[in-house]
Amino acid sequence: MQRDRIRTAVMLCAAAALAAAAVPTSASARPAAADRAVAVDCFSNSQVRPGDFLIACGDGNNRLITLRWTQWGPTSAVGSGLDAVNDCQPYCAAGKFHTYPVKVRLDRPQSWQKHPDLQHFTRLQLVYTDSTPAQTHRVVTYKLWD
Repeated sequence: MQRDRIRTAVMLCAAAALAAAAVPTSASARPAAADRAVAVDCFSNSQVRPGDFLIACGDGNNRLITLRWTQWGPTSAVGSGLDAVNDCQPYCAAGKFHTYPVKVRLDRPQSWQKHPDLQHFTRLQLVYTDSTPAQTHRVVTYKLWD
């Protein structure tokens, strides 16, 4: 009789565990991807809080480095880092990279064509906090690729 009670208790626990696992999550629960947007790099890779980000996809002469993010959410991301820019003097292959401190903002999320269920930022704004590269305004805005 004791054996039957133990067997019954084990069976009830197993049935309860299976039932709990089979219940779908609430309709209000969102997947993690919906909680934040991603940055899409030149190689169509999605990134969250990247440490570096290539701006000049064609020639690699402009890249954000040492990025640190203070906020990353579904509508915007804010951080700071360095903008490494090639001076291309006397020509780009022989040029030197110079770094400029910047504040970075990503925003305007839209559905990403490659993964329509994922939002990606479509605008990148840099604010130079010290000097700027030659012929560059203190605030620069880029449209990001899809």
